[in-house]
Amino acid sequence: MQAFASIRAVTFDIGGTLIEPWPSVGHVYAEVAARHGLRPDPVQVNRQFAAAWDAKSNFDYSRAAWAELVAKAFVDESGVPRKVPFFDELYDRFSQPQVWRIYDDVAPALESLCRRGFKLGVISNWDERLRPLLRLLDLDRFFATMIISNEIGWHKPSAQIFQEAVRQLAAPASSILHIGDSAGDDVEGARAAGFSALHIQRSLPEAAPGCIRSLRQLESLSGRSPSSELTIR
Repeated sequence: MQAFASIRAVTFDIGGTLIEPWPSVGHVYAEVAARHGLRPDPVQVNRQFAAAWDAKSNFDYSRAAWAELVAKAFVDESGVPRKVPFFDELYDRFSQPQVWRIYDDVAPALESLCRRGFKLGVISNWDERLRPLLRLLDLDRFFATMIISNEIGWHKPSAQIFQEAVRQLAAPASSILHIGDSAGDDVEGARAAGFSALHIQRSLPEAAPGCIRSLRQLESLSGRSPSSELTIR
C-alpha cells in the first residue's frame, strides 16, 4: 500500500504508457514493406523487432540508431539483418497518428487530474517526432511541459532527464509522481531521482505492489487537499 498525499505533479512515459503502435509494429512494417514488393510475416517481424528492442544497448533514439534497429526486424534466413531501403518511409510512418492507439484509460485519467489541479508533464525517451505526434493525437493539451530525451541529450533512467522535469515543473522531486511501463527506465530511474513512481502493467491479472493496471486508478489521487492520498492495492 502506497500513499501519495504530497503529490502535486504527475509525469508520464509515452510509449506503452499512453499510446501503443497499432495494430502492431510488425503489421505497420509489413504494410510498408508490401509497397516495396516484400511480403514479410508481420508476426515474425514483430518477434524479431521485440528481440532487437530487448537486446539494444546505448540506444540514443537517433535516426541512425532506429535504422540499425529496424534492419534487425527484417533479418534474412541466415539471421543477418537486411538493408531496408524504405527505412525513411517507415520512420515517417510512425510520426503519423493512424499507426498509434491511445489506451482507453488515458483521456479520462488526464482530464480528471487536470480538473483537480495537478500539473502534468511528459518524460519520454523519444525523438523529434514526438511533439507533433502528441499534437496530432490531441494529447499535448494536457501537459505543462514535455521532457524529450533527444532534445536534452539525456535518456531515462539517467537522473538528468528527471532533474530537468523538476526544473521545468518548478516542483520538488518529492512532490512528483512518475508513471511508466518500464521497471528500469521509469520506476527505478524516477525513484533514484527522488520522485514517487508507479509501474503500469495493464496485462497483469491483478495489481502487484507498486503497480497499477489502469490509469483510472489515479482518479483517487486528490488535488490540493493535504489530507488526501492515493492508495494502490
